Amino acid sequence: MLHSIATVSISGTLAEKIAVIAKAGFGGVEILESDLLSFPESPRKVGDMLRDYGLVCTAYQPFRDFEGMPDDLRQRTFDRMERKFDVAAEIGAELLFICSNVSPHALDDHARIVADFREAGDRASRRNMMVGFEALSWGRHINDHRDAWRVVRDADHPCVGLILDSFHSFARQVPSESIRKFDPAKIVLVQIADAPFLKMDELSWSRHFRCMPGQGDFPLVDYVGHLAEIGYDGPISLEIFNDRFRAASAATIAADGRRSLIFLEDQVRRRRGEAVLTPRVSTSGVEFIEFAASEEEGLQLAEMLKCVGFREAGRHKRKAVSRWRQGEINLIINSEAEGFAHAHDLLHGCSVCAIGVTTGDAIAALARAQALRMESFSQPVAPGEYAIPAVRGVGGSLIYFVDAKEREAIWREEFDEVKDADRNGECGLTRIDHIAQSMRLDETLTWLLYYASLFDVQKTPQLEIVDPLGIVQSQAVENADRSLRITMNGSSARDTLSARFLSHYIGAGVQHIAFATDDIFKAATRANANGANVLPMPAPYYDDLEAKFGLDPRLVARMREFNILYDREGDAEYFQFYLRAFSKRFFFEIVQRVGYDAYGAANAPIRLAAQSRFRDEELP
Repeated sequence: MLHSIATVSISGTLAEKIAVIAKAGFGGVEILESDLLSFPESPRKVGDMLRDYGLVCTAYQPFRDFEGMPDDLRQRTFDRMERKFDVAAEIGAELLFICSNVSPHALDDHARIVADFREAGDRASRRNMMVGFEALSWGRHINDHRDAWRVVRDADHPCVGLILDSFHSFARQVPSESIRKFDPAKIVLVQIADAPFLKMDELSWSRHFRCMPGQGDFPLVDYVGHLAEIGYDGPISLEIFNDRFRAASAATIAADGRRSLIFLEDQVRRRRGEAVLTPRVSTSGVEFIEFAASEEEGLQLAEMLKCVGFREAGRHKRKAVSRWRQGEINLIINSEAEGFAHAHDLLHGCSVCAIGVTTGDAIAALARAQALRMESFSQPVAPGEYAIPAVRGVGGSLIYFVDAKEREAIWREEFDEVKDADRNGECGLTRIDHIAQSMRLDETLTWLLYYASLFDVQKTPQLEIVDPLGIVQSQAVENADRSLRITMNGSSARDTLSARFLSHYIGAGVQHIAFATDDIFKAATRANANGANVLPMPAPYYDDLEAKFGLDPRLVARMREFNILYDREGDAEYFQFYLRAFSKRFFFEIVQRVGYDAYGAANAPIRLAAQSRFRDEELP
């Protein structure tokens, strides 16, 4: 299928849009009338640009308020159409896009509407063009793709076809199975848009909340799957209206759009037993988290890790790199004076520069990432070192694919074991529970698509977290056994914790790491004994906790003593405490889950308020 995108989907001038659409790898583009009218060059010049970039003009759109107009307005409507045909010919479009009438003058007369389209088809035929008809979900008389199909079917003209738009279908809750009754030869264009399910009028929903396939809630695999089953093989085009996208980089949004269609097509074909890409990456968890740090910062970070029970377990045989362990957790401190980690440290300071995930086939994982047009990464490796496949991740950091067959050998052959490491300070931390990344609000959907298309994960519902200084949007992706959990947090408010992190850190990145334990009180007791700088919580929180959940006062007293937060859903319980931030860049969280599968969102305002009290001293 030809992948196309409407120019309304991205920001910039028409020339800029065409350039980034071509660079993203699209084969077609729908030219929006408003983009053309605001462009200082002629339509013919736009057509030349499209040809120079090797792009097909999928459609010229929209032509509004056409069908069913009364006699006194009908001729003027066809006069407008002739002018649209002139412009379409100049830009090289063979399809004029007609959306259903919203005019109060429109007549609900099926025979009249069919006659209008027959005449439109005759006029298009004389120009070797087509007209396509789309049912707007807020159309006056035609707002269901089944009704638009009846018009096209009854017009029975070779130059009149049907245009489908997934948003309008799902907004009106039209069963996607109805597509199976259509003649695929009569479908001239399919527009695809995802969206969250919202209760609001269709026009506002459409104009502000559309998103790329995989970023919303619509069952698009089913929708496109029905099209594939009836044999449709024409253009698939994105038409996305979204306030965040219009504020974001056009190149990023165009790249997201292309990735979303590759991912969608892969899911559709895979359901039919046709392998297109290698499967989504299945992982058994986070193998390591790597920190970039100067020599001085590396020593400071090491002291902080000791306070929560980590011990130095290995030193790289050739590099200023150390391995810190506890339970199944591996943390790397990289203080090399050259290479990727050093460059990352110069830009961001001591921070997470890479995450390694364990997978059964690292080469296949890299192949999928490259097919999804993700940027791969490599740097020279010395003899005896492993070239671990990697791709760029959030904020320019790296994601390494660690092959499960090589993981033990990598640690054994690249690191010298530190013998007699002190285990007395261990806090009973077992594994990495989740990784929280902060980013600009307009980046959150980009990275949601990135993770959902690359890894075998599911997304959780988006939450609004109340920060004392604004609202933070938070969403997570998780694999089936929860060995990989990543939360993404974004805010448009300038002074929220997430926003201040971005400002201080100079971009998106890992803001905190949560470590799991089976005994939160043992972990807290040992961390306090080790001198950990635990984030203090307000006394009123604990005064309310006993009454809220009916907890034993002795349990509440222990939580108060160790600054432990608590949440419960049914019988499931969640305990958590936080350390104060390291150098205003990141912080650690310790959690215990008892059948609990969320992230303690109810406690987020308490935690954020506690951290905000230290904003002048540190930035958690």
